[in-house]
Amino acid sequence: MSTIRVDQQSPDPAAIEQAAAVLRAGGLVAFPTETVYGLGANALDSEAVARIFAAKGRPSYNPLIVHVHDAAVA
Repeated sequence: MSTIRVDQQSPDPAAIEQAAAVLRAGGLVAFPTETVYGLGANALDSEAVARIFAAKGRPSYNPLIVHVHDAAVA
C-alpha cells in the first residue's frame, strides 16, 4: 500500500494519474468526502468491487454507491 497525496487547492496532474493507474489496475483508493472518507474502485471491475467489500467487511447483500461524473454515464 502506498499513499498518493493530492492537494485539493492545487492538484498535481501526475498524482492524479498515479491514482487513476491504481484504479485501472484493480486497486482501491481512499478519498475524502464532505463527512467521511470513501473507498473507491473501478465499478466495472468485479474483482476490484469485491476488494471493497472485503476491505470494509461489508456483506454482499449491502450494495455500494457508484459515483459518476455526469448523468450520461449513469
